[in-house]
Amino acid sequence: MAEEFSSTVSAWAPMVGVWEAGQDSVTYTGPSKLGVSLPTEPSPYGIILGGARFDSGRVRTTINLSSDAEAGRILLGFDARDARYVTAGIGGNGEAYIIEEFDPDYGARRLAGAGSMENLLMDHFYPVEVRLDGQRVSLKVDNIKVLEHILREPLGREQIGLFAKGVSPVKFGPVEVSTQSLSAFVVIQFTPQFDALYEEVIKPVCAEQGIQAYRASDIYRPGVIIQDITQGLAGSNVVISDITPPNPNVFYEVGYSHALRKPTILLADRRETDLPFDVSGHRVIFYDDTIRGKSSLETDLRQHLTNIFRQ
Repeated sequence: MAEEFSSTVSAWAPMVGVWEAGQDSVTYTGPSKLGVSLPTEPSPYGIILGGARFDSGRVRTTINLSSDAEAGRILLGFDARDARYVTAGIGGNGEAYIIEEFDPDYGARRLAGAGSMENLLMDHFYPVEVRLDGQRVSLKVDNIKVLEHILREPLGREQIGLFAKGVSPVKFGPVEVSTQSLSAFVVIQFTPQFDALYEEVIKPVCAEQGIQAYRASDIYRPGVIIQDITQGLAGSNVVISDITPPNPNVFYEVGYSHALRKPTILLADRRETDLPFDVSGHRVIFYDDTIRGKSSLETDLRQHLTNIFRQ
């Protein structure tokens, strides 16, 4: 999926710790004298939020740890309502590379890690890139992919920022955010009737909303198809599925989507009145297989997508 645009973050709001934000750099200078560490954070830490939001794309910067600094990371998905966020970068828990989640109810939780902190050079600027595709987070350091993790639930279109840990300075270079179009993974039978539904209704309505719709048959690469499907489900921002025929493959993919807590839009022919118990409690867009029914389905699908991605 082609990226839409890139921008450099210029506005910053310190939240925890002491920060110095310049035009081309941001520096965590250490904890505030009045700062108090949480029980789950034995070491002082700092958070600064940037004036940018995104839900798909990448964030790039350079990170320099001083001799007594413990971590420098890019922060994703800061939710002002409950302070949940994910960080990815260098340093933490003795590991060189780490992806970590903070939940205010449970504290910090390591999601993935690799390498030894002993191998990191102090006072050295490391190019760091964090990519978010749906719920798939990947971390590159020096342009080498070192970690990847599937989040348990979507982050949502929330703020990005920077995270530092320790009592010594952590320096960050310019922070560049590259966003890409939202994506919808379509789970549907491969028959002429549903091919028409996909091509004539789902793809055009998604395109109107700036969303790129695709399905497993659109992925042209060697490999195992079930891996393409699970990667598509995890890497998308929304799932759209027609559950009219009792197709085990379709319901497997819908179940996987629900396990990821992914926004999922279900479609069904109005003549189908006997939905399986597992999905009968979910909101379903029923449609008629007529010209008028096509127009009504387009309107309903458009409204559902708007509600899901409303700012």
